[in-house]
Amino acid sequence: MIVADRGHFPIVVAMILLACKIPVCPRIHLQQGLFACLCSADPQLLISPAKSSSPHIFLPSPLFSQLLFAPEWKLKCKWLQAISFFLFFVFQSALSKMKICSGWHRFIFGLPVLFILTHLFYVRELYKNSKMEEPRKQLYKKYDHLILGPAAGQGLPNRLQCEGTKALNRIHASNNRPGLDGSIAFVTVFTIYNSSHGNVDAKSSSTVVGNASYNKVDRSMAVLNVFINFIQVAMPQSEVIILTDPASDLSVHKNRVSLYPIQGEYSRDKLMLQRIRSYIIFLETKLQNINQKPKNITHYIFTDSDIAVVDDLGQIFHDHPNFDLTLTFRNNKAQPLNSGFIAVRGTPDSILRAKLFLQEVLKIYSLKYMNASRMLGDQLALVWVVKSKPHFDSSRFAKALAFSEDIGGASVLFLPCSLYNWTPPEGAGQFHGMPLDVKVVHFKGSRKRLMLESWNFYSSSTDIEDMLCLILGSGRTKYDF
Repeated sequence: MIVADRGHFPIVVAMILLACKIPVCPRIHLQQGLFACLCSADPQLLISPAKSSSPHIFLPSPLFSQLLFAPEWKLKCKWLQAISFFLFFVFQSALSKMKICSGWHRFIFGLPVLFILTHLFYVRELYKNSKMEEPRKQLYKKYDHLILGPAAGQGLPNRLQCEGTKALNRIHASNNRPGLDGSIAFVTVFTIYNSSHGNVDAKSSSTVVGNASYNKVDRSMAVLNVFINFIQVAMPQSEVIILTDPASDLSVHKNRVSLYPIQGEYSRDKLMLQRIRSYIIFLETKLQNINQKPKNITHYIFTDSDIAVVDDLGQIFHDHPNFDLTLTFRNNKAQPLNSGFIAVRGTPDSILRAKLFLQEVLKIYSLKYMNASRMLGDQLALVWVVKSKPHFDSSRFAKALAFSEDIGGASVLFLPCSLYNWTPPEGAGQFHGMPLDVKVVHFKGSRKRLMLESWNFYSSSTDIEDMLCLILGSGRTKYDF
Protein backbone atom coordinates (compact mmCIF):
# COMPACT_ATOMS: atom_id res chain seq x y z
CA MET A 1 0.00 0.00 0.00
CA ILE A 2 1.33 3.41 -0.98
CA VAL A 3 1.28 5.98 1.82
CA ALA A 4 -0.15 9.10 0.20
CA ASP A 5 0.24 11.57 3.05
CA ARG A 6 4.03 11.70 2.60
CA GLY A 7 5.21 12.63 -0.87
CA HIS A 8 8.57 10.90 -0.40
CA PHE A 9 7.37 7.55 0.87
CA PRO A 10 5.99 6.31 -2.48
CA ILE A 11 9.44 6.99 -3.93
CA VAL A 12 11.10 4.79 -1.30
CA VAL A 13 8.66 1.97 -1.96
CA ALA A 14 9.15 2.37 -5.69
CA MET A 15 12.91 1.92 -5.36
CA ILE A 16 12.50 -1.31 -3.39
CA LEU A 17 9.98 -2.58 -5.90
CA LEU A 18 12.37 -1.71 -8.67
CA ALA A 19 15.18 -3.66 -7.02
CA CYS A 20 13.17 -6.71 -6.03
CA LYS A 21 10.10 -7.12 -8.24
CA ILE A 22 11.24 -6.17 -11.72
CA PRO A 23 12.57 -9.20 -13.65
CA VAL A 24 15.25 -7.18 -15.42
CA CYS A 25 16.44 -5.29 -12.34
CA PRO A 26 20.15 -6.26 -12.91
CA ARG A 27 20.02 -4.20 -16.12
CA ILE A 28 19.34 -0.87 -14.39
CA HIS A 29 21.66 1.86 -15.65
CA LEU A 30 22.91 4.69 -13.47
CA GLN A 31 22.06 7.25 -16.14
CA GLN A 32 18.50 5.96 -16.47
CA GLY A 33 17.85 5.07 -12.84
CA LEU A 34 14.60 5.60 -11.04
CA PHE A 35 15.48 9.09 -9.79
CA ALA A 36 16.66 10.30 -13.16
CA CYS A 37 13.34 9.04 -14.47
CA LEU A 38 11.36 10.79 -11.73
CA CYS A 39 13.08 14.08 -12.43
CA SER A 40 12.64 13.93 -16.16
CA ALA A 41 9.93 15.82 -17.95
CA ASP A 42 8.87 12.73 -19.87
CA PRO A 43 6.09 10.88 -18.01
CA GLN A 44 6.33 8.02 -20.51
CA LEU A 45 9.33 6.76 -18.54
CA LEU A 46 7.02 5.81 -15.70
CA ILE A 47 4.17 4.13 -17.53
CA SER A 48 3.49 0.42 -17.74
CA PRO A 49 6.05 -1.93 -19.38
CA ALA A 50 3.97 -2.33 -22.53
CA LYS A 51 4.23 1.39 -23.28
CA SER A 52 7.60 2.23 -21.77
CA SER A 53 10.13 4.02 -23.97
CA SER A 54 13.02 2.53 -21.98
CA PRO A 55 13.88 -1.18 -21.77
CA HIS A 56 15.56 -0.63 -18.45
CA ILE A 57 12.73 0.79 -16.32
CA PHE A 58 9.15 -0.25 -16.00
CA LEU A 59 6.80 0.21 -13.04
CA PRO A 60 3.18 -0.86 -12.58
CA SER A 61 0.72 1.78 -13.77
CA PRO A 62 -0.98 2.34 -10.32
CA LEU A 63 2.39 3.07 -8.80
CA PHE A 64 3.08 5.55 -11.59
CA SER A 65 -0.13 7.42 -10.66
CA GLN A 66 0.92 7.65 -7.00
CA LEU A 67 4.40 8.87 -7.90
CA LEU A 68 3.36 11.35 -10.55
CA PHE A 69 0.84 13.07 -8.29
CA ALA A 70 2.75 12.83 -4.98
CA PRO A 71 2.69 16.46 -3.76
CA GLU A 72 6.40 16.89 -3.06
CA TRP A 73 8.31 14.58 -5.41
CA LYS A 74 9.47 17.26 -7.82
CA LEU A 75 10.89 19.31 -4.96
CA LYS A 76 12.96 16.36 -3.85
CA CYS A 77 14.40 15.41 -7.24
CA LYS A 78 17.72 17.19 -7.08
CA TRP A 79 18.47 15.88 -3.62
CA LEU A 80 17.35 12.38 -4.49
CA GLN A 81 19.48 12.36 -7.61
CA ALA A 82 22.53 13.18 -5.52
CA ILE A 83 22.14 10.07 -3.37
CA SER A 84 20.91 7.89 -6.22
CA PHE A 85 24.40 7.53 -7.64
CA PHE A 86 25.69 6.03 -4.42
CA LEU A 87 22.67 3.82 -3.77
CA PHE A 88 22.43 2.42 -7.26
CA PHE A 89 26.14 1.78 -7.32
CA VAL A 90 25.57 -0.42 -4.27
CA PHE A 91 22.60 -2.04 -5.98
CA GLN A 92 24.54 -2.80 -9.14
CA SER A 93 27.49 -4.26 -7.24
CA ALA A 94 25.24 -6.45 -5.13
CA LEU A 95 22.99 -7.48 -7.96
CA SER A 96 25.90 -8.55 -10.11
CA LYS A 97 27.10 -11.03 -7.46
CA MET A 98 23.92 -12.56 -6.08
CA LYS A 99 20.30 -13.28 -6.84
CA ILE A 100 19.06 -10.56 -4.59
CA CYS A 101 15.66 -10.31 -6.20
CA SER A 102 14.43 -13.64 -4.92
CA GLY A 103 13.65 -15.40 -1.65
CA TRP A 104 14.81 -14.07 1.73
CA HIS A 105 17.50 -11.94 0.10
CA ARG A 106 14.75 -9.65 -1.10
CA PHE A 107 13.49 -9.00 2.43
CA ILE A 108 16.91 -8.80 4.10
CA PHE A 109 18.24 -6.35 1.54
CA GLY A 110 15.11 -4.22 1.17
CA LEU A 111 14.25 -3.60 4.83
CA PRO A 112 17.50 -1.80 5.83
CA VAL A 113 17.41 0.32 2.69
CA LEU A 114 13.80 1.29 3.40
CA PHE A 115 14.68 2.23 6.98
CA ILE A 116 17.76 4.28 6.06
CA LEU A 117 16.08 6.19 3.26
CA THR A 118 12.98 6.96 5.29
CA HIS A 119 15.19 8.27 8.08
CA LEU A 120 17.10 10.49 5.63
CA PHE A 121 13.86 11.87 4.23
CA TYR A 122 12.55 12.78 7.68
CA VAL A 123 15.84 14.52 8.55
CA ARG A 124 15.51 16.55 5.37
CA GLU A 125 11.90 17.44 6.22
CA LEU A 126 13.06 18.68 9.64
CA TYR A 127 15.71 20.83 7.99
CA LYS A 128 13.19 22.22 5.51
CA ASN A 129 10.72 23.04 8.30
CA SER A 130 13.43 24.88 10.23
CA LYS A 131 14.04 27.04 7.16
CA MET A 132 10.33 27.88 7.04
CA GLU A 133 10.20 28.92 10.70
CA GLU A 134 11.31 32.51 10.09
CA PRO A 135 8.60 33.29 7.47
CA ARG A 136 6.00 31.84 9.85
CA LYS A 137 7.21 34.12 12.63
CA GLN A 138 6.74 37.08 10.33
CA LEU A 139 3.26 35.83 9.40
CA TYR A 140 2.17 35.82 13.07
CA LYS A 141 3.96 39.02 14.02
CA LYS A 142 2.46 40.94 16.93
CA TYR A 143 2.61 44.70 16.67
CA ASP A 144 3.75 47.27 19.23
CA HIS A 145 1.60 50.02 17.71
CA LEU A 146 -1.97 50.30 16.46
CA ILE A 147 -2.76 49.03 12.98
CA LEU A 148 -5.96 50.54 11.59
CA GLY A 149 -7.62 48.47 8.89
CA PRO A 150 -11.09 48.29 7.32
CA ALA A 151 -13.99 48.21 9.78
CA ALA A 152 -16.21 45.14 9.50
CA GLY A 153 -19.95 45.52 8.98
CA GLN A 154 -19.88 48.59 6.77
CA GLY A 155 -23.13 48.95 4.83
CA LEU A 156 -24.99 46.46 7.04
CA PRO A 157 -28.08 47.56 9.00
CA ASN A 158 -27.86 47.96 12.78
CA ARG A 159 -24.06 48.07 12.63
CA LEU A 160 -21.68 50.85 13.57
CA GLN A 161 -20.60 52.71 10.43
CA CYS A 162 -17.14 54.24 10.43
CA GLU A 163 -14.95 56.41 8.27
CA GLY A 164 -11.52 55.82 9.76
CA THR A 165 -11.98 56.54 13.46
CA LYS A 166 -15.00 58.77 12.87
CA ALA A 167 -18.41 57.23 13.60
CA LEU A 168 -21.12 57.99 11.05
CA ASN A 169 -23.98 56.85 13.31
CA ARG A 170 -24.66 56.50 17.02
CA ILE A 171 -25.02 53.48 19.29
CA HIS A 172 -28.32 52.78 21.04
CA ALA A 173 -27.59 53.73 24.63
CA SER A 174 -29.73 52.22 27.38
CA ASN A 175 -31.85 54.27 29.73
CA ASN A 176 -30.22 54.60 33.12
CA ARG A 177 -31.68 51.61 34.97
CA PRO A 178 -35.41 52.33 34.71
CA GLY A 179 -37.10 50.97 37.81
CA LEU A 180 -34.12 48.77 38.79
CA ASP A 181 -34.49 47.32 42.27
CA GLY A 182 -31.07 47.30 43.90
CA SER A 183 -27.52 48.27 43.02
CA ILE A 184 -24.93 46.59 40.79
CA ALA A 185 -21.41 45.49 41.64
CA PHE A 186 -18.77 44.21 39.23
CA VAL A 187 -16.62 41.36 40.50
CA THR A 188 -13.30 40.27 39.00
CA VAL A 189 -10.39 38.04 40.04
CA PHE A 190 -6.99 39.69 39.90
CA THR A 191 -3.66 39.22 41.63
CA ILE A 192 -0.08 40.44 41.48
CA TYR A 193 2.48 37.72 42.17
CA ASN A 194 4.94 38.63 44.91
CA SER A 195 7.88 37.46 42.78
CA SER A 196 6.86 39.62 39.84
CA HIS A 197 8.50 42.88 40.90
CA GLY A 198 11.87 41.34 41.67
CA ASN A 199 12.04 39.40 38.41
CA VAL A 200 11.21 42.28 36.07
CA ASP A 201 14.04 43.74 34.02
CA ALA A 202 12.89 47.30 33.41
CA LYS A 203 14.75 47.70 30.12
CA SER A 204 13.98 44.34 28.51
CA SER A 205 10.28 44.29 29.41
CA SER A 206 9.44 47.97 28.93
CA THR A 207 6.35 48.63 26.83
CA VAL A 208 5.30 52.08 25.65
CA VAL A 209 1.61 52.90 25.20
CA GLY A 210 0.88 56.53 24.43
CA ASN A 211 3.03 58.63 26.75
CA ALA A 212 3.44 55.91 29.39
CA SER A 213 6.04 53.16 29.73
CA TYR A 214 5.16 49.91 31.52
CA ASN A 215 7.01 46.85 32.73
CA LYS A 216 5.10 43.55 32.90
CA VAL A 217 3.59 44.25 36.33
CA ASP A 218 2.69 47.83 35.45
CA ARG A 219 1.08 46.57 32.26
CA SER A 220 -1.28 44.29 34.19
CA MET A 221 -2.14 47.08 36.59
CA ALA A 222 -2.81 49.44 33.67
CA VAL A 223 -5.31 46.94 32.23
CA LEU A 224 -7.05 46.69 35.63
CA ASN A 225 -7.21 50.48 35.97
CA VAL A 226 -8.69 50.88 32.49
CA PHE A 227 -11.25 48.17 33.31
CA ILE A 228 -12.32 50.24 36.33
CA ASN A 229 -12.27 53.50 34.37
CA PHE A 230 -14.69 52.22 31.74
CA ILE A 231 -17.12 51.00 34.44
CA GLN A 232 -17.02 54.35 36.22
CA VAL A 233 -17.84 56.18 32.98
CA ALA A 234 -20.69 53.89 31.86
CA MET A 235 -22.07 53.03 35.32
CA PRO A 236 -20.73 55.59 37.83
CA GLN A 237 -22.90 54.34 40.72
CA SER A 238 -21.59 50.78 40.53
CA GLU A 239 -19.11 49.16 42.87
CA VAL A 240 -16.04 47.21 41.74
CA ILE A 241 -14.93 44.28 43.89
CA ILE A 242 -11.56 42.64 43.22
CA LEU A 243 -11.19 39.07 44.49
CA THR A 244 -7.50 38.53 45.15
CA ASP A 245 -4.90 36.43 46.90
CA PRO A 246 -4.38 37.61 50.52
CA ALA A 247 -0.61 37.33 49.93
CA SER A 248 -0.76 39.55 46.84
CA ASP A 249 0.98 42.93 46.64
CA LEU A 250 -2.12 44.38 44.95
CA SER A 251 -3.11 47.90 45.90
CA VAL A 252 -5.82 49.98 44.18
CA HIS A 253 -6.72 53.52 45.22
CA LYS A 254 -9.96 54.40 43.44
CA ASN A 255 -13.40 55.42 44.62
CA ARG A 256 -16.02 52.68 44.90
CA VAL A 257 -13.34 49.97 44.45
CA SER A 258 -12.56 47.40 47.14
CA LEU A 259 -10.30 44.38 47.53
CA TYR A 260 -11.80 41.12 48.73
CA PRO A 261 -9.07 38.64 49.79
CA ILE A 262 -9.93 34.96 49.35
CA GLN A 263 -7.48 32.24 50.27
CA GLY A 264 -6.67 29.88 47.41
CA GLU A 265 -4.23 28.75 44.74
CA TYR A 266 -3.62 31.68 42.40
CA SER A 267 -0.74 30.24 40.40
CA ARG A 268 -0.94 30.87 36.66
CA ASP A 269 -1.59 27.19 35.96
CA LYS A 270 -4.58 27.10 38.33
CA LEU A 271 -5.96 30.62 38.02
CA MET A 272 -9.07 29.69 35.99
CA LEU A 273 -9.90 26.94 38.47
CA GLN A 274 -9.35 29.32 41.37
CA ARG A 275 -11.59 31.89 39.74
CA ILE A 276 -14.63 29.61 39.97
CA ARG A 277 -13.75 28.71 43.57
CA SER A 278 -13.47 32.40 44.43
CA TYR A 279 -16.86 33.12 42.82
CA ILE A 280 -18.46 30.35 44.91
CA ILE A 281 -16.88 31.53 48.19
CA PHE A 282 -17.88 35.11 47.42
CA LEU A 283 -21.51 34.12 46.76
CA GLU A 284 -21.61 32.04 49.96
CA THR A 285 -20.48 35.06 51.96
CA LYS A 286 -22.96 37.40 50.28
CA LEU A 287 -25.77 34.91 50.87
CA GLN A 288 -25.06 35.02 54.59
CA ASN A 289 -24.96 38.81 54.57
CA ILE A 290 -28.21 39.21 52.63
CA ASN A 291 -30.01 36.95 55.10
CA GLN A 292 -28.98 39.36 57.82
CA LYS A 293 -29.98 42.45 55.80
CA PRO A 294 -32.69 41.27 53.38
CA LYS A 295 -33.60 44.78 52.18
CA ASN A 296 -30.16 45.51 50.71
CA ILE A 297 -30.08 43.87 47.27
CA THR A 298 -26.99 44.03 45.12
CA HIS A 299 -26.80 42.33 41.75
CA TYR A 300 -23.39 40.97 40.75
CA ILE A 301 -21.68 40.87 37.36
CA PHE A 302 -18.60 38.61 37.31
CA THR A 303 -16.24 39.55 34.50
CA ASP A 304 -12.70 39.24 33.25
CA SER A 305 -10.59 42.32 33.93
CA ASP A 306 -9.86 42.88 30.23
CA ILE A 307 -13.34 44.12 29.30
CA ALA A 308 -14.71 47.59 28.64
CA VAL A 309 -18.28 48.32 29.71
CA VAL A 310 -19.55 50.83 27.15
CA ASP A 311 -23.23 51.03 28.18
CA ASP A 312 -25.31 50.66 31.32
CA LEU A 313 -26.04 46.99 32.10
CA GLY A 314 -28.82 47.57 34.57
CA GLN A 315 -31.38 46.84 31.85
CA ILE A 316 -30.44 43.13 32.01
CA PHE A 317 -32.00 42.82 35.46
CA HIS A 318 -34.94 45.06 34.55
CA ASP A 319 -35.84 43.51 31.18
CA HIS A 320 -35.38 39.89 32.35
CA PRO A 321 -36.85 39.74 35.88
CA ASN A 322 -36.91 35.94 36.30
CA PHE A 323 -33.37 34.68 35.73
CA ASP A 324 -30.96 33.53 38.43
CA LEU A 325 -27.75 33.87 36.43
CA THR A 326 -26.68 34.71 32.89
CA LEU A 327 -24.15 33.20 30.50
CA THR A 328 -22.98 34.60 27.15
CA PHE A 329 -22.95 32.48 24.01
CA ARG A 330 -21.69 32.62 20.43
CA ASN A 331 -21.94 30.48 17.32
CA ASN A 332 -18.92 28.28 18.09
CA LYS A 333 -19.49 24.53 18.16
CA ALA A 334 -16.42 23.69 20.25
CA GLN A 335 -16.72 26.58 22.73
CA PRO A 336 -20.16 28.18 22.49
CA LEU A 337 -19.99 29.71 25.99
CA ASN A 338 -17.56 32.34 27.25
CA SER A 339 -16.98 32.59 30.98
CA GLY A 340 -15.80 36.21 30.87
CA PHE A 341 -19.27 37.58 31.72
CA ILE A 342 -21.64 36.02 34.29
CA ALA A 343 -24.40 38.05 35.93
CA VAL A 344 -26.16 36.90 39.13
CA ARG A 345 -29.40 38.35 40.45
CA GLY A 346 -28.98 39.62 44.00
CA THR A 347 -31.95 37.89 45.65
CA PRO A 348 -31.25 35.13 48.21
CA ASP A 349 -32.81 32.41 46.04
CA SER A 350 -30.91 33.44 42.93
CA ILE A 351 -27.57 33.69 44.74
CA LEU A 352 -28.11 30.21 46.18
CA ARG A 353 -29.02 28.69 42.80
CA ALA A 354 -26.10 30.43 41.08
CA LYS A 355 -23.75 29.10 43.74
CA LEU A 356 -25.04 25.53 43.30
CA PHE A 357 -24.75 25.86 39.53
CA LEU A 358 -21.12 27.01 39.77
CA GLN A 359 -20.36 24.21 42.22
CA GLU A 360 -21.49 21.73 39.59
CA VAL A 361 -19.28 23.46 37.02
CA LEU A 362 -16.35 23.25 39.44
CA LYS A 363 -17.02 19.54 39.98
CA ILE A 364 -17.00 18.82 36.23
CA TYR A 365 -13.94 21.01 35.78
CA SER A 366 -12.04 19.02 38.42
CA LEU A 367 -13.15 15.64 37.06
CA LYS A 368 -12.85 16.15 33.32
CA TYR A 369 -10.83 19.22 32.37
CA MET A 370 -7.88 19.54 34.75
CA ASN A 371 -5.55 19.26 31.77
CA ALA A 372 -6.99 22.64 30.70
CA SER A 373 -6.76 24.29 34.13
CA ARG A 374 -4.63 27.15 32.78
CA MET A 375 -7.02 28.11 30.02
CA LEU A 376 -10.48 27.17 28.69
CA GLY A 377 -11.24 24.45 31.25
CA ASP A 378 -13.94 26.54 32.89
CA GLN A 379 -15.65 27.16 29.55
CA LEU A 380 -15.53 23.48 28.63
CA ALA A 381 -17.04 22.60 32.01
CA LEU A 382 -19.78 25.22 31.53
CA VAL A 383 -20.69 23.70 28.17
CA TRP A 384 -20.75 20.19 29.66
CA VAL A 385 -23.12 21.23 32.47
CA VAL A 386 -25.43 23.12 30.11
CA LYS A 387 -25.58 20.36 27.51
CA SER A 388 -26.08 17.69 30.15
CA LYS A 389 -29.70 18.80 30.36
CA PRO A 390 -31.81 16.32 28.36
CA HIS A 391 -33.03 17.68 25.02
CA PHE A 392 -31.09 20.94 25.33
CA ASP A 393 -31.31 22.64 21.93
CA SER A 394 -27.77 23.73 21.02
CA SER A 395 -28.93 25.11 17.68
CA ARG A 396 -30.08 28.25 19.52
CA PHE A 397 -26.42 29.23 19.90
CA ALA A 398 -26.38 29.96 16.17
CA LYS A 399 -28.78 32.92 16.49
CA ALA A 400 -27.89 36.09 18.40
CA LEU A 401 -31.15 36.08 20.39
CA ALA A 402 -31.47 35.83 24.18
CA PHE A 403 -33.22 32.75 25.57
CA SER A 404 -33.78 31.14 28.97
CA GLU A 405 -33.41 27.57 30.16
CA ASP A 406 -33.83 25.82 33.49
CA ILE A 407 -30.60 23.93 34.20
CA GLY A 408 -29.99 22.07 37.44
CA GLY A 409 -32.69 24.02 39.24
CA ALA A 410 -31.37 27.44 38.17
CA SER A 411 -33.00 29.71 35.60
CA VAL A 412 -30.17 30.54 33.20
CA LEU A 413 -30.50 33.48 30.81
CA PHE A 414 -28.32 33.10 27.72
CA LEU A 415 -27.23 36.44 26.25
CA PRO A 416 -25.49 36.82 22.86
CA CYS A 417 -21.77 37.58 22.95
CA SER A 418 -22.29 39.97 20.05
CA LEU A 419 -23.87 42.40 22.56
CA TYR A 420 -22.61 41.43 26.01
CA ASN A 421 -19.20 39.95 25.23
CA TRP A 422 -18.19 41.46 21.89
CA THR A 423 -14.61 40.61 20.92
CA PRO A 424 -12.50 42.17 18.13
CA PRO A 425 -11.69 38.93 16.23
CA GLU A 426 -15.28 37.71 16.27
CA GLY A 427 -16.49 41.23 15.52
CA ALA A 428 -14.44 41.12 12.34
CA GLY A 429 -15.79 37.65 11.58
CA GLN A 430 -19.01 35.99 12.65
CA PHE A 431 -20.50 39.11 14.32
CA HIS A 432 -20.20 41.03 11.02
CA GLY A 433 -19.13 44.26 12.67
CA MET A 434 -20.33 45.94 15.85
CA PRO A 435 -24.06 46.08 16.70
CA LEU A 436 -25.35 49.51 17.62
CA ASP A 437 -26.62 48.20 20.97
CA VAL A 438 -23.29 46.64 22.05
CA LYS A 439 -22.77 46.75 25.83
CA VAL A 440 -19.43 45.07 26.56
CA VAL A 441 -16.17 44.87 24.59
CA HIS A 442 -13.82 42.03 25.58
CA PHE A 443 -10.13 42.54 24.71
CA LYS A 444 -9.24 38.89 25.06
CA GLY A 445 -5.98 37.42 23.87
CA SER A 446 -3.27 39.68 22.44
CA ARG A 447 -5.37 42.85 22.43
CA LYS A 448 -4.57 44.37 25.81
CA ARG A 449 -2.59 47.11 24.05
CA LEU A 450 -5.73 47.94 22.08
CA MET A 451 -7.64 48.24 25.37
CA LEU A 452 -5.17 50.82 26.74
CA GLU A 453 -4.99 52.68 23.43
CA SER A 454 -8.81 52.79 23.31
CA TRP A 455 -8.99 54.37 26.74
CA ASN A 456 -6.35 56.95 25.76
CA PHE A 457 -8.34 57.75 22.63
CA TYR A 458 -11.58 58.09 24.60
CA SER A 459 -9.91 60.28 27.24
CA SER A 460 -8.85 62.74 24.53
CA SER A 461 -12.13 62.74 22.59
CA THR A 462 -14.86 61.63 25.07
CA ASP A 463 -16.75 60.21 22.09
CA ILE A 464 -17.64 56.58 22.72
CA GLU A 465 -18.69 55.89 19.12
CA ASP A 466 -15.39 57.17 17.68
CA MET A 467 -13.52 55.01 20.17
CA LEU A 468 -15.56 51.98 19.07
CA CYS A 469 -14.59 52.73 15.45
CA LEU A 470 -10.95 52.63 16.54
CA ILE A 471 -11.53 49.22 18.13
CA LEU A 472 -13.49 47.95 15.14
CA GLY A 473 -10.77 48.99 12.69
CA SER A 474 -7.88 47.68 14.81
CA GLY A 475 -9.38 44.43 16.08
CA ARG A 476 -8.12 42.20 13.27
CA THR A 477 -4.54 42.75 14.47
CA LYS A 478 -2.75 40.91 17.28
CA TYR A 479 -0.58 43.09 19.47
CA ASP A 480 2.48 42.54 21.63
CA PHE A 481 0.35 42.06 24.76
